[in-house]
Amino acid sequence: MWAANAIVGRMAVDLIPPMLFNFMRWLLVLVFLLPLAPWIIRPGSGLLLHWKRYLVLGILSVSAYNSLQYLALHTSSAINVTLIAASMPVWMLLIGRLFFHTPIGGMKVLGAAASMLGVMVVLAQGNLANLAQFKFVAGDLYIVVAIISWAFYSWMLKDTHQPARIRQDWAALLLAQVIYGLAFSGLFSITEAIISPQRAQWGWELWTILVFVAIGPAILAYRAWGEGVQRVGPTIAGFFANLTPLLTAVMSSLILGEHPKLYHGVSFVLIALGIWLSSIGPRKIVGKSPSQ
Repeated sequence: MWAANAIVGRMAVDLIPPMLFNFMRWLLVLVFLLPLAPWIIRPGSGLLLHWKRYLVLGILSVSAYNSLQYLALHTSSAINVTLIAASMPVWMLLIGRLFFHTPIGGMKVLGAAASMLGVMVVLAQGNLANLAQFKFVAGDLYIVVAIISWAFYSWMLKDTHQPARIRQDWAALLLAQVIYGLAFSGLFSITEAIISPQRAQWGWELWTILVFVAIGPAILAYRAWGEGVQRVGPTIAGFFANLTPLLTAVMSSLILGEHPKLYHGVSFVLIALGIWLSSIGPRKIVGKSPSQ
């Protein structure tokens, strides 16, 4: 779903400004999820009492991560955006160690190094010597910041210091984030409308894209990610997220005509090696618990 999100987001570049795209996506998510957990907006649900926690979660995921991803797609290809996102395991390990006091295993470090090398290969376009002259374009920087925000978000999902009823209801937990995140996404969209000349081209094509990204990459993918994080933890989940570039490359070649090159293949091999290395050795499997 997230690979498809990069593809569809690229297709929507000329149809709608990125901040408005993100705002409309999550507005539809709010509409679709509210019937599943209407009690979340009632007094005593914990939504207001724990507003700081859900505000931060909403900003990190709904506002920051997704807005920056769509903004990045205006200057970077779908393949490159997802390959740069392959550095996620590195940020998961670092943020887990620095802010959540989680030890870093040796094989996970090797796996993260392999994944990061895969990112460097694609950024250097197959020649690592090019890194000496390499300069990030705006889209590349946006996606790096987005990944860091997503790593913080994933670790915060493991925190159990929140109302049990919300934590145990994935629709309510996502709604709590969306409600607060939409406020900032709306501000981003208003600012964009003031400074950007681009306007949305409303029609069946745009509405189809919006409905898809709301149901698929938002509701279904966030539900799956929350469940995965609860079961195996953010670090292991981060490694498996690196399968996204492979799927994006296949979809791009079929839909956008952005055919992968040889260095993309080398990058995929390194990312797969990183996933394999991260799975070697004992690891703690978290039992089934309330998911996102």
